[in-house]
Amino acid sequence: MIFLSFAPELHFTIVTGISIVIILTAQRFIVKDRKVSEGGGLVLKRPDALLLRIGVIAFLGMMCEGCMFDWSGVYFKKSSYGRSFADSAGVCCFMGSMASGRFITDKLAARYTKVAVIQLSGALIFIGLALSVAFPNIWVATIGFLLVGFGIASIIPLSYSIAGRSKLYSPSVALALVSTISFFGFLLGPPLIGFIAELFDLKTSFALIAVNGIGITLLSSFRKQVFLIPQKIKIASAS
Repeated sequence: MIFLSFAPELHFTIVTGISIVIILTAQRFIVKDRKVSEGGGLVLKRPDALLLRIGVIAFLGMMCEGCMFDWSGVYFKKSSYGRSFADSAGVCCFMGSMASGRFITDKLAARYTKVAVIQLSGALIFIGLALSVAFPNIWVATIGFLLVGFGIASIIPLSYSIAGRSKLYSPSVALALVSTISFFGFLLGPPLIGFIAELFDLKTSFALIAVNGIGITLLSSFRKQVFLIPQKIKIASAS
């Protein structure tokens, strides 16, 4: 929109109009949840093995996502060699592939299992960021950021879905705990990138964040029975 010289007012008006159409169209497809009583409140207990594992995976995924949101444009600006049209290419590529990936996450998970998709997602995050760091030019970085977007796309949806298998908490409480842990990663990632960039450079920051992808793949690869075996839910409630 900036490249096409759209005024902010016109930009926001277009987005609002599209959003209204989507909301009105999608409303009739929304499933109404049944009201289920899940106890009188939350008792803080030590998270079980599932919540610990999936919470850290979600944390690493959200850290990558926050870094890409805030720093991909800066990274591309430093790699564009004065070509202003490319300054916003990084975030556009990342956002586009992440949004597209979330449309196919469920189908991939149903065919290859959720754990396998998370493993692949971690690998894509690492490969994409490694390419962007090793070959910091526009075209290679574009491919790298596309891979990172596809990798991040499935981490949070599948992590939240798997959290419902907790044997210690009800699905809604387990989801709340995992989402809280994950959003710390979203808050921590961007300032961490800036701090490391001040000490070294932006390439070093992105290289360290690439390690998150390896962490995601490793955490979802060992003792996979934690994810795959259905667990009996014991609802946590206040006594």
